[in-house]
Amino acid sequence: MLEGLLTEAQRALREEARAFVRWVPRQLILDMDADRVKYPREFVREAGRRNLLGLRFPPEYGGRGLRWEDEIVAIEEVGTLGTALACAYVMPSIVGEALHAFGTPEQKERWLRPLLTGEKIAAEALTEPRGGSDFFGTTTEARREGNHYVLRGQKRFIVGAAEADFFLVYARTNPDPDAPPHRSISAFIVERGPGVEVEYLYGLLGTRGGGTGRLVFRDARVPVENRLGPENGAAEIFYRMMIPERMTSAAGAIGMGRAALEVAARYSDRRKAFGQKIRRFEGVSFKIADSITLLDAARGLVYGAARSIDAEDDPGRCRRLVSEAKKFATDVAWQVVNHAMQILGGIGYTNVYPIERLLRDTRLIMIWTGTNEIMNLIIQHEYYKEVLAPRPEVRDPEADAPEAERVEEKVYE
Repeated sequence: MLEGLLTEAQRALREEARAFVRWVPRQLILDMDADRVKYPREFVREAGRRNLLGLRFPPEYGGRGLRWEDEIVAIEEVGTLGTALACAYVMPSIVGEALHAFGTPEQKERWLRPLLTGEKIAAEALTEPRGGSDFFGTTTEARREGNHYVLRGQKRFIVGAAEADFFLVYARTNPDPDAPPHRSISAFIVERGPGVEVEYLYGLLGTRGGGTGRLVFRDARVPVENRLGPENGAAEIFYRMMIPERMTSAAGAIGMGRAALEVAARYSDRRKAFGQKIRRFEGVSFKIADSITLLDAARGLVYGAARSIDAEDDPGRCRRLVSEAKKFATDVAWQVVNHAMQILGGIGYTNVYPIERLLRDTRLIMIWTGTNEIMNLIIQHEYYKEVLAPRPEVRDPEADAPEAERVEEKVYE
């Protein structure tokens, strides 16, 4: 759908991403899904060697200085590999955002550069056992002691916990229980070491092989210079991080849906029933048509959100569009994969085809980086702010009714 909108540079980048995707060993995908791999470190290193990590960041740190419009092109291609590999691929873009936007030059040199070369693996430690969406209710605490913070608490569902060299961790640094929650949390780069323990690796329905685990901090000592931004100032970092988290989820989801659609379309052109190819039956071909339309609509929304971010549009509108992109694209991926399984029928439910793996993978993306219900909250909140604000330059359609002046009939209470 976006073919006519892509620049020559974007097409060249897409070819680079496709070459990287073709490089990925089939056995790696199978071994990860069978939990025979803890984390695909060599996959990340290869992406780094090809200069495909963190495309938006400056060349001096290993990026290419590109835009979101460019990065989503590459992420869609990697998304065809499934959620686990796509997540490993985009983690430098996610954690790198915090380092690039809020890190000191020393922090960028120490962590951003090796992250973009694939030399080091990072993970974001955000979710806690007591809840996921209630970010500001975090109970992990960091107590200042001289030139260190003492970190105590735990995080769960941390993708990459098994192998990460360092973690982006949010912790409460204001012990005052009456302090505003959004002014009580700080962000830290916590390196793997004493007091940082992975206690449990989860058995997941899908998205396997990414080393997802529970991370426990037992009086881990974190140097003050590892703090990102000011003390108690992590709210700004958190809000900024929602953009890469959700944009990468949205772009990767399109790739997963596309992979399932292509398998189903080829199958429907080969499989015969009642004397003809099943693509000739509307029950099948209309599912293909619906899937194509949904994926193209999702691409358009993701592309529009990317342009909004790149143009430094109104922050509220950016939040709304990013949330719409994440919600819609992940919902679409789930729907398209289900269409694909229905087209393949019983054989789609087996591991003869990858549809069952994609089904297990896509179920997660409607939950992580903010559930789609949370996306709805943000979408409607930002829309109400926009539509209820005075806008004298916009025509009010309420007046375009024959009896619009009958104010006595407009009763609201």
